[in-house]
Amino acid sequence: MFKVKKIIYTAGLIMLSLLLLTGCASSGNKSLQKESESSVAQKIFEEKTTKDEVRSLFGSPMSTTFTDGGLEIWKYEMAKMSADAVNFIPFVNMLGTSATGTKKELTVLFDDKGIVKRYSMSESPVQVKTGLFQ
Repeated sequence: MFKVKKIIYTAGLIMLSLLLLTGCASSGNKSLQKESESSVAQKIFEEKTTKDEVRSLFGSPMSTTFTDGGLEIWKYEMAKMSADAVNFIPFVNMLGTSATGTKKELTVLFDDKGIVKRYSMSESPVQVKTGLFQ
């Protein structure tokens, strides 16, 4: 009877662990979630769009930097990751984890009047590995 309870308890812990690890994780500016290079090109226009307009479209930037000449650069980032199947293989997942996903990045350069001088929107695949899977 004791061994049956132990087996049920262990199986329950494994199931709970799998439930907690499944799904997706995202970080960054949610306003980029549904954006693409073409959709951003319909919203931002070089030498026309202002800082206020960019802020109303995408919110506050994740980071702000300046060029040597004093021009302001705003960066927006969004990453969405999903756990790979290897994470759910008993005992193998103790050796490391792996996740894949997509990262989107929008960089906007403003001129000295606060008008978009240039911008760049990119989307690229990313992979994160830990443990022996590196």
